[in-house]
Amino acid sequence: MDAIVSSISERIRDAAAAKTPLSIHGGNSKAFYGGAIVGEPLDMRPYSGIIEYEPKELVLTVRAGTTLVEIESVMDRASQMLPFEPPHFADGSTIGGTVAAGLSGPRRPYTGAVRDFVLGTRILSGKGDDLRFGGRVIKNVAGYDVSRLMTGAMGTLGVLLDLSFKVLPKPVAELTLRFEFEEAMAIRQFNEWAGKPLPISATSWFQGVAMLRLSGAAAGVKAARQKLGGELVADEAGPLFWRSVRDQRAAFFQSTAPLLRLSVPPTTMPLALMTPHWIEWGGAVRWLSGAADLSMLREKIASVGGHVTLFRHGDKADGVFNPLQPVLAKIHRELKTAFDPENILNRGRMDNF
Repeated sequence: MDAIVSSISERIRDAAAAKTPLSIHGGNSKAFYGGAIVGEPLDMRPYSGIIEYEPKELVLTVRAGTTLVEIESVMDRASQMLPFEPPHFADGSTIGGTVAAGLSGPRRPYTGAVRDFVLGTRILSGKGDDLRFGGRVIKNVAGYDVSRLMTGAMGTLGVLLDLSFKVLPKPVAELTLRFEFEEAMAIRQFNEWAGKPLPISATSWFQGVAMLRLSGAAAGVKAARQKLGGELVADEAGPLFWRSVRDQRAAFFQSTAPLLRLSVPPTTMPLALMTPHWIEWGGAVRWLSGAADLSMLREKIASVGGHVTLFRHGDKADGVFNPLQPVLAKIHRELKTAFDPENILNRGRMDNF
């Protein structure tokens, strides 16, 4: 693998000298996300494999080109999991793309985001320098956590090489309950339940149907089910449903209409959205499918303390991500200059550069 790293590093140096942009990709499962990238493809799939996995220590270290399927297969044998439930979206999805995109699945509000479980990273900067941040242990030295800075940077700050994660045991028991609620009632119930000691691990609402997943110790899950009521979803149907939400395989997400992600405070009541929408994360995420005036929608969502991302499809001319405040935009530009002075890595993926 050293030869692969040396080859990538050399290619980055040559690209920087020629000011030729590079388009980093793994399985291309999230190519739809973010702005249009310009540049020559840099395929990270050859740099794959599990470097170290210590189930007793709850630590996993892998190369960026390793597929989620391979990682989850290995961890499943030890009854462990990546706690943030990473979306696959398509076959061949890699762990490097998962971290670069910073996307988490249905378990995120109850267990944590991908950023919360990254312990360390090894990257190649836009200058071809081999840099290491963080470590492979849960307890680490204090200081600026550059590893987590790479999470969600969309590959614009460096080419991810090695990634270390804190992992967790799989829950002993898990089940899904179904309720018939109108939107406002679903939001109130999700937030009320979240304030109680219940083993909630996922929530969803669409067209009058609320779904709730419980995960944890068998006794705790059983007690919560008896307390909450609802209709028990068949054993196989529950996991299939949550995978369809995680990977956006439900018909709602398969439309070619623009898909917008509205991030709002979870207690925000219904937003009078006139087009089909799906609620996740206890009310904190509202997916909107259909054409919308992006500027007006962003103003409306900002008024309740949220922001809007053009997640898939649609015209990206008005920006994929919510515009940053001037101070934050300046910090972003300075970080980009420090890590990638010639702006060759994933140019165009982020709105700011």
